Amino acid sequence: MNPTSRDPRVVVEVLSEALPYIQQFSGKTVVVKYGGNAMTEKTLIDSFARNIVLMKEVGINPVVVHGGGPQIGELLTKLNIESRFVNGMRVTDAETMDVVEMVLGGLVNKSIVNLINQSGGKAIGLTGKDGGQIRARQLKVEQQSPEQSPEMTAAEIIDIGHVGEVEHISTELIELLAARDFIPVIAPIGVDDQGHSYNINADLVAGKVAEALGAEKLMLLTNVAGLMDGEGHVLTGLTTAQVDALIADGTIHGGMLPKIRCALEAVKGGVKSAHIIDGRVAHATLLEIFTNAGVGTLITDAS
Repeated sequence: MNPTSRDPRVVVEVLSEALPYIQQFSGKTVVVKYGGNAMTEKTLIDSFARNIVLMKEVGINPVVVHGGGPQIGELLTKLNIESRFVNGMRVTDAETMDVVEMVLGGLVNKSIVNLINQSGGKAIGLTGKDGGQIRARQLKVEQQSPEQSPEMTAAEIIDIGHVGEVEHISTELIELLAARDFIPVIAPIGVDDQGHSYNINADLVAGKVAEALGAEKLMLLTNVAGLMDGEGHVLTGLTTAQVDALIADGTIHGGMLPKIRCALEAVKGGVKSAHIIDGRVAHATLLEIFTNAGVGTLITDAS
């Protein structure tokens, strides 16, 4: 439909539906993890930037945490550096970490900042190293060796290099920027006490940032419609107790499990709600916040 031919009554209905949500969330912080299709398809990229700017314009304080795995892999291939993974995590030696920092802290981060600014916002790009925002420690991975006999059940501890987990989040710089009407855009790179850099899963960083800020919402953009039940139907609203039960009975498994655990931990840590939303849908963030139906799975700590 041509935008100029849109029925004005539909526009009014949309604005009327959004109004109570705007009033409810004005002045609140929303942490958005940006990645997947939403970061690689042009129409979705443009809609995401406009969504973030609109959120800021109506009084919400968005904080963006982004990934960049495909972009890292692409540059490593061009540089003839082999990519290896353990339990889905990229083995990151010193050479690979240099590439990670170039891609996440440079190419991807500045591209997102530019898009938001071109859409009328005021974005500032950061890594977790800036202002010591993300204190990290090295992550060691346990993996059962396929060569082990059944009686040898001890997991092997694998060193995967400069891959980290969050030890502490400092919110001072993020809060300062938000108070000055800037939109922080954070690359998930942390630093330890010795100044070593670590590549950290972006979902994990987003969840910990949301916890530290006492955010109203954590929104994780994914490449699926949301959390599914055993019949393939999207579960639109869940409590933390229900999510625990779905993990226990195996309904939540595989690649979705780490993302759900991240959302679950954030809500249990004080974030009002976590949203697993379909980043393949244009304007997904606005649809989830400002409409009754939403476009994904909502997790709260309500009993």
